[in-house]
Amino acid sequence: MPQDGCANRLKGQVAIITGSSSGIGKAVAIQMAAEGASVVVNYPGGSPSGAEETIAGINAEGGKGIVIKADVSNEDEVKAMFAKTIETYGTVDILVNNAGLQKDAALVDMTLAQWKFVIDVNLTGQFLCAREAVKEFLRRGVVPERSRAAGKIICMSSVHEVIPWAGHCNYAASKGGVMLLMKSMAQELAPKKIRVNSIGPGAIKTPINTAAWDTPEALKELLKLIPYERVGEPIDIGRAAVWLASDESDYVTGTTLFVDGGMTLYPGFATGG
Repeated sequence: MPQDGCANRLKGQVAIITGSSSGIGKAVAIQMAAEGASVVVNYPGGSPSGAEETIAGINAEGGKGIVIKADVSNEDEVKAMFAKTIETYGTVDILVNNAGLQKDAALVDMTLAQWKFVIDVNLTGQFLCAREAVKEFLRRGVVPERSRAAGKIICMSSVHEVIPWAGHCNYAASKGGVMLLMKSMAQELAPKKIRVNSIGPGAIKTPINTAAWDTPEALKELLKLIPYERVGEPIDIGRAAVWLASDESDYVTGTTLFVDGGMTLYPGFATGG
């Protein structure tokens, strides 16, 4: 993945990116490593091949990182991931709460297991990881040569924190929860010089949504929802994440940065309403 204009904006910092074995998380990990961060590539289980591919991409850009297996919905595994990171690198400066998934069904067909699985990973997982990150940020405090902030948390949300999504009640509810979790954490932690923000991706070309863009017919329908008339790439989110983690955004906290080509502009109203 080619990088552009790397300025070492994250030099000397340590970043944990959950769910970074593919898609958006992979792009964020590689982009942050290219900007000087030491990166923890997290994957939930199964084969580590995707995480190893992310590390290969990091190495190709001259960066460094390690792989840690952890299910973000499991409290003990989250604690172990942070302990391993601190043992390896000494501290943590950046958390990107990226791990997320879908288990789609109509409301009347959705099982409690489907509901809980999505909420546990997408929302509870963000809480568990943020809590451990904040403990370390408070322990270390501000170190000016690292960053103007004591720590930075980026919650990966979605345009569906504001746009309802029929057939995806568990996913939309999880992202709406992420939005208020982020804002509440930001309000609480700002006096401690800890910044918390979200990124709200729109349609991004990742394995989770291939069916939405991999045929000309599907792409045509999808583009009706995107005023900018292109589907996003994972690196679009990676670039935004680097900016939110860097001191360039030091006065930004408690906000969602939508990276969506204008999807949240409700394009149907451009010719109606």
